[in-house]
Amino acid sequence: MSGETQPLHEGLVRGLAQLQLRLTDQQTGQLLDYLKLIAKWTKIYNLTAVRDPEEMMTHHLLDSLAVIPPLQRHITEGNLLDVGSGAGLPGAVIAICCPVINVTCVDTVAKKATFIKQVALELKLPNLAGLHARVESIQQPFDVVCSRAFASLGDFTQWSVSALAPAGAWLAMKGKHPADELAALPAAIDVFHVEQLKVPGLNAERCLVWMRKKSVS
Repeated sequence: MSGETQPLHEGLVRGLAQLQLRLTDQQTGQLLDYLKLIAKWTKIYNLTAVRDPEEMMTHHLLDSLAVIPPLQRHITEGNLLDVGSGAGLPGAVIAICCPVINVTCVDTVAKKATFIKQVALELKLPNLAGLHARVESIQQPFDVVCSRAFASLGDFTQWSVSALAPAGAWLAMKGKHPADELAALPAAIDVFHVEQLKVPGLNAERCLVWMRKKSVS
């Protein structure tokens, strides 16, 4: 391990311990390699505005890893759609940590979908796919449809409603508790859980909003 990689590895191991998330050495290595790929591609394709490796660790990797324990409590296998995935956050991270979940990262920007395909190829992740499309066009049903800093809860659920399986759940990663967005949701959306997150090394508010379609009685 190079001197440049060592601090990132130590930071990741500390973060995983704080999140009480157990990963194999292979998965830890894949996460670090994924971070390298983001840094490499960002030089050409501007995948993310965050370019400092240590800042990428907290703001991107650990921020996405914080969603893994709650996700694993909700779903043990199945398929997940990451909407407006960008560089694959959190979709690629979920694919690494949860090999039994099939993850599709959709983005309207072709180069970002291409990047996800390259990540899947280089990191040997058969459960990760990149898709260049508008989420409104997706008809395949997914067990979980997630987003991270993508849009308002209303727009997110409206645009992706055709991609959510009848018994599926929306998972929105947010900063501060989105009280106004929650109040503006239509009656057909059931918010069944809002969960505060603590991201290691990041002094900022984070929460998860779980939603589903209300059953018609």
